[in-house]
Amino acid sequence: MSETQIGFIGLGNMGGRMARRLVDAGTKVLGFDPNTAAVTAAGAEVAASIAVLIETCDIVLMSLPDSKVVERVVEGEDGALTHARAGQVIVDLSTAAASSTRRLSALFAEKGVSYVDAGISGGAAAAEKGTLTLMVGGEQEALDRLAPVFRHIATKVEFLGPSGAGHTTKLLNNFLNAVSLAATAEVMVAGKKAGLDLHQLLDVINASSGVNFATLNRFPKIANGDYLEGGLTSKLMTKDVVLYADLLHELGVSPLNTSGPMASFGLATALGYGDQISNRVVDALGDISGGVRLHDPV
Repeated sequence: MSETQIGFIGLGNMGGRMARRLVDAGTKVLGFDPNTAAVTAAGAEVAASIAVLIETCDIVLMSLPDSKVVERVVEGEDGALTHARAGQVIVDLSTAAASSTRRLSALFAEKGVSYVDAGISGGAAAAEKGTLTLMVGGEQEALDRLAPVFRHIATKVEFLGPSGAGHTTKLLNNFLNAVSLAATAEVMVAGKKAGLDLHQLLDVINASSGVNFATLNRFPKIANGDYLEGGLTSKLMTKDVVLYADLLHELGVSPLNTSGPMASFGLATALGYGDQISNRVVDALGDISGGVRLHDPV
């Protein structure tokens, strides 16, 4: 066992970038992903199995699509829970259901393992630069042990409370992200059809009460044909909105505002944009509005 080697399960769009940040900082990373090419592309050593990775590393990071995949990795045959040992810290960087997170945390606690939920925000660009925001739930002692790791991938690490608090915060944030992206896409298509100069429109909105992350950071580039590829897909955005609705049901809060983003990203998926960056929702809305594109064809 090596205290200097970090395990990383799931080296996809975000995980691969985070693993690369660790490798470039001089950290030894042992990675496992069904696509072994993704592990080597990140500069990590390929683990033969999840079991080998868990048995080798004292700190393990996971970046997986959803709770169902996390549960298979943790509770599946020969999975992480089977091979976990006292003193380990396992970090779930996925966007997952807090109820599932709390259940897995309790199972790991029985083996003396600290299970930390760390929702991430910032997208592929921030993962590339190591400037992510981490929303953390779990034990403060475990977070202290993770500080040398997190400093290479994030510039803001916020401890929010016990197990599940990080993933809860992540879902709340992602829902607002979904709302602002879907609503701004609709507004921009309307602005285009109205004959407005889109950059001028954005300048006005960004100095007014409609300003949001999408108007500030996404649409100034989308209006020029740069969709900022590499981020969250429409399918994953839809998944996050569903998780948010499930969370509100558990909390006894009426999810009155979920229908807009559900319809928008569901439309994007139905029209073939599901596996592309969620910013393409503007093209889906444009398709049903007469074939509108914000930018002039090249």
